[in-house]
Amino acid sequence: MESVFSTSKRKLLLEIAWEVCNQVGGIYTVIRSKVPAMVEKWDDNYVLLGPYFPQKAAAEFEPITDSDETEIGQTVRKMRQMGYEVEYGYWLVTGRPRVVLFNIQSIMPQLNAIKAGLWERHQLSTLNIEELVNQVIGFGEMVRVFLTLLADDHAKRVDLCAHFHEWMASTGLPDLRRDNVKIATVFTTHATMLGRYLAQNVDGFYGKLPFFDWQKEAKNYGIEAQATIERLSALQCHVFTTVSDVTARECEVFLGRNPDLILPNGLNVTRFAATHEFQNLHVKFKANIHEFVMGHFFQNYSFDLDKTLYFFTSGRFEFVNKGYDLTLEALARLNWRMREANMDMTVVMFMVTKQPFRSINPDVLHTRALLDEIRDTAKNIEQQVGEKLFLESAASSDLTMPDLNKFVDEYWRLRLRRTIQSWKTKKLPSFVTHDLVQEDAMTDYIKRCGLLNHAHDRVKVVYHPDFIASTNPLFGLDYGQFVRGCHLGIFPSYYEPWGYTPLECVVRGIPTVTSDQSGFGDFIMQIMRDYENRGIYVVNRRSQTFNEAADQLANILFKFVRASQRDRIMQRNRVESIAEVFDWSNLRSYYDTAHDLAVKRRKP
Repeated sequence: MESVFSTSKRKLLLEIAWEVCNQVGGIYTVIRSKVPAMVEKWDDNYVLLGPYFPQKAAAEFEPITDSDETEIGQTVRKMRQMGYEVEYGYWLVTGRPRVVLFNIQSIMPQLNAIKAGLWERHQLSTLNIEELVNQVIGFGEMVRVFLTLLADDHAKRVDLCAHFHEWMASTGLPDLRRDNVKIATVFTTHATMLGRYLAQNVDGFYGKLPFFDWQKEAKNYGIEAQATIERLSALQCHVFTTVSDVTARECEVFLGRNPDLILPNGLNVTRFAATHEFQNLHVKFKANIHEFVMGHFFQNYSFDLDKTLYFFTSGRFEFVNKGYDLTLEALARLNWRMREANMDMTVVMFMVTKQPFRSINPDVLHTRALLDEIRDTAKNIEQQVGEKLFLESAASSDLTMPDLNKFVDEYWRLRLRRTIQSWKTKKLPSFVTHDLVQEDAMTDYIKRCGLLNHAHDRVKVVYHPDFIASTNPLFGLDYGQFVRGCHLGIFPSYYEPWGYTPLECVVRGIPTVTSDQSGFGDFIMQIMRDYENRGIYVVNRRSQTFNEAADQLANILFKFVRASQRDRIMQRNRVESIAEVFDWSNLRSYYDTAHDLAVKRRKP
């Protein structure tokens, strides 16, 4: 009879991640953008659990102050009575879901006992771990206590499902299973710890994948605790998932289990929807990029901005994993081909990532300030000429155009001449916008490729070692606006479990390059036949050498540069039209399947 009644039980879904109300990485985008689609399906039966960092949470969290008699409200009260600091309220994002945030400091006195228990029960070694892992273990234990209390009091009436994202949320998962807590568990790895380290450091990583010894490699890189938590979580959960078939290949080797399901990532496309005017937005934000380019390059030499294309790449500074090396190599080849073909087009490539720097390069700021000065002077001259021209035209019977020079005061002529004079320079435009703490793989490769921004170079490079935000004085754009102002995003990753950056281009109507080693590229190849026609180019990094892949990418870029403006506009329309595929309202069903399967598997 039990199973008959259980089908009518209410379901309560808890999603657990280190990034809830805590913007520290890509999973924040996954969780946050998915919220509206989850709330649409689950309504009040959807709750998120995360760590409580007062400064991070301040902007996004609103406490629930009145008495709350829901299962979650009762469990929060119980935990507080036990001496734990627990915050309960709403996450102020679209969908306004309920969240429970745990203040890790309140459990730190018990940390050594928790670690001893993890070693005793699961042989999880925590010797010499970094502070972040200590915090994660504290968070995981508070989540375990919360879910155990919740299940003890309410599992008879409610089917509970807990979905853990990454090892940083799941240190308590193995004990939930060991203690037979009545809660269905799903664990999603968005990237294996070992995969990220090995792909960056071992040549021919994918060919060697089946032969790695996970424990030996984890010890080698000093990440044994993280890799063990990840492996235990994958083995102990009811349903194990990852974000792409690309990552699934690693899971078998490093985590000892093949994923049950693949959960591809989406975006809340309505957030970006401006279908009827996204072309206008492209033109508007491109004007901001034009200003930067004029300030950066025109002090030395100029080129036709109407015949200039803006390419960009962005992401964490993982030089090989993100394909920055391949991108620069292909750009050097593109530069040579454009010069050989005597083309009058210019490509400006922005390499946007995060590296330690002292400040924005003073020369770069200075030239930008002087350009602003030229603009202000020109506006004053324009105003003066306009007024005098109007008076002259009204009073004169001469129908010919008067000499406009005579309308400009000597003061403004001199000021314009002096500003232009102090702006112009013989120095080559810098290929890096900031003073780096030290030279890195990017600057080395740029020099090796000879992409040094000479006047005769058809491809110019701007390495911007800081993420783009609206407070940035160089562009005055936020990242989304910057993307819209560009013509092409280039992300030929060697190691990329999913890859949000090309997807963010697609939903903004910007053509993009990805690779078959990225989860996004792999997914596109599975669901779409004519993806290239739609403005998504996939570089083959699975079976081609570095040299062959660089040639393929150079060909893609050369073809893109030679296309007519009309063709590029049509392509932007086609890219924008497929964004719908990646809306969470369409991709949520993958998550629904995982949650249903977990609840089914937990039942005896």
